[in-house]
Amino acid sequence: MAPERETSREAARERAPAGATATTRPRARLDLPRPPRPRILPEWDPEAFGRLSERIARFLGTGRFIVWMTFVIIMWVLWNVSAPRDLRFDEYPFIFLTLMLSLQASYAAPLILLAQNRQDDRDRVNLEQDRKQNERSIADTEYLTREIAALRIGLGEVATRDWIRSELQDLVKEMEERTDGHHGREDGHHVFPADRSAGRDVDDR
Repeated sequence: MAPERETSREAARERAPAGATATTRPRARLDLPRPPRPRILPEWDPEAFGRLSERIARFLGTGRFIVWMTFVIIMWVLWNVSAPRDLRFDEYPFIFLTLMLSLQASYAAPLILLAQNRQDDRDRVNLEQDRKQNERSIADTEYLTREIAALRIGLGEVATRDWIRSELQDLVKEMEERTDGHHGREDGHHVFPADRSAGRDVDDR
């Protein structure tokens, strides 16, 4: 018996991979998705439930709901007061009606709170978007302000029409002064040469 056990242990050791022990468990593969776990609680779509709660809350906040609820309560009371005793289902003090109204209020309050929470979430998202839009607008305004200031600085160094006109007027005045002085000197130089030229002509004749 002992030799057979030893041979079986040796065979098991040979079949077992290197580094494996009897206490090791097969590990789950990380490249495959985990199988879904069974859930005890029912599953539902939160978005669809939220939209339904908003519709109910919107209907509860209308005058139509108040009119219908008042009509149902009046008919309920009249039926249970004036109908034959065998056909009455909620006699005075109308305990079943009170229970129905309490049940309606107990469901209406959480639905209204859920609708308000969803509206608060939307308002928060809208406020965040408005804040980002305002930040972008402020950044654009600052950029345009810097560009306008740079353009003003650049225009201050560019020759304007008035400056060019004043410079041209100064040049014209300077040229006129020079031409006047030049004409005066020419008149002084040409007086005597003209007389001499006339005398030469007379002598030549």
